[in-house]
Amino acid sequence: MRYGLLIAIERELKAFLENGGDITEERKNGRTVYRTTVGNNEVYALCSGAGEIDAASGTQLLITGYGCETILNFGVTGALDPALQVEDLFVAEKVRHYDFDCSAVDDVMPNQYEGFPDAFIPLDAELIVRAQAAEPSLRTASVASGDKFIADRAEKIRLRELGCDICEMELAAIARVCSLNRVKCLSIKCISDTFEGGSGDFATNVGRSAKAAFRVLRMILENE
Repeated sequence: MRYGLLIAIERELKAFLENGGDITEERKNGRTVYRTTVGNNEVYALCSGAGEIDAASGTQLLITGYGCETILNFGVTGALDPALQVEDLFVAEKVRHYDFDCSAVDDVMPNQYEGFPDAFIPLDAELIVRAQAAEPSLRTASVASGDKFIADRAEKIRLRELGCDICEMELAAIARVCSLNRVKCLSIKCISDTFEGGSGDFATNVGRSAKAAFRVLRMILENE
């Protein structure tokens, strides 16, 4: 199987580069793509940069430029639930693009893309089952995704009231591009900043939380 691995930021990429095995790299369309094998799988990894636009373009490059049949994502995430702790691990079940809204002109609810029954984009159910079989401690999560680092307590409460457990900045783009291309998508997330934390939490914990998320992703590939 040929997998694409979309990584958002350099501090998350480091977890892959240090633990991904033998890695080669090349430049394509102005971006660095890393190739490795995990088990019997080819993996092409790309560090997109933060935010939905960069993540969307990186995901499309992995699909179009490398023929990736499934897109994987791992990374750190913020907690919207006060009970969640640093290094809690999740597999994303669905994602809400919370700053997307065409409801004023289309017959949809806020954050809903046409073609979906509600405001969430679902991720692949079969891959979620495989992930939890490889790592039974993984919990499913509903993800709030948008172009903003969420540090404000009131905003965290608002996103929690929308039915989300965790928040980050890329998964809506990844899942949307995968849906348009009829490609499967799996995302493993690890808490770096708690409900009461913010940028300080993130800076302190991003490295070890990214490593924890990648360890799970690698285990899933090895168990295939």
